[in-house]
Amino acid sequence: MENSVSMKATNLICALSLVAAFAMVSCSNADQTQTNNTPAATNSTSVSTGFDDPSKLIATAPDTFKAQFDTTKGKFTIEVTRSLSPNGADRFYNLVRSGYFTDIAFFRVVPGFMCQFGIHGDPAVSAKWRDANIADDPVKGSNTRGTVTFATAGPGTRTTQLFINFGNNTFLDGQGFSPFGKVTDGMDVVDKIDSEYGENAPDVQGRIQNEGNAYLKKTFPNLDYIKSATILPADSAK
Repeated sequence: MENSVSMKATNLICALSLVAAFAMVSCSNADQTQTNNTPAATNSTSVSTGFDDPSKLIATAPDTFKAQFDTTKGKFTIEVTRSLSPNGADRFYNLVRSGYFTDIAFFRVVPGFMCQFGIHGDPAVSAKWRDANIADDPVKGSNTRGTVTFATAGPGTRTTQLFINFGNNTFLDGQGFSPFGKVTDGMDVVDKIDSEYGENAPDVQGRIQNEGNAYLKKTFPNLDYIKSATILPADSAK
């Protein structure tokens, strides 16, 4: 009986620690990621410039669409359902179309929990997005394996940081983490994203924001990066 109670207590402490760690990392919600050296792919639905001006990236996303990410570990596809989280879906759609995700690092990867990305590798771009918050969305979906959601540190704090859930993190559902899509192809690729650096020290996100990819590539040389992200043709979302 004592062992059972002890185990439950330990599990609760672990869960609370994850929540605290996530809040700490996403709290600097303007912190943004890194860079690679492969130019973004383009197609008729992609925009190659303009990601440094949040005021212009306000298009309404389609009801459903797919975005393909080409990374240093391979490709994966996210299918978005706008009705699940309209503000999140619109922000994601505009970031992908603008080419924002080119050379962006997966800077926080915690096995069994999630991988986090979205801080831009250019500090000048990060500064433009620091206060570009989007309104909150009600949580209509659940943070199950493969779902994609914006990081939040509380009401009105979502900007550009996202994460993909490795596990069934349903404990986040009641904390404002509103999934807008799910990895429908290539989750095996996501599972391979380098996790050797695990959790960040408290100052890492601030340094990424202020120093960009130069800091990341020097300090965490084995991180994986997004090479490009593109919106797939409409018929692929059916």
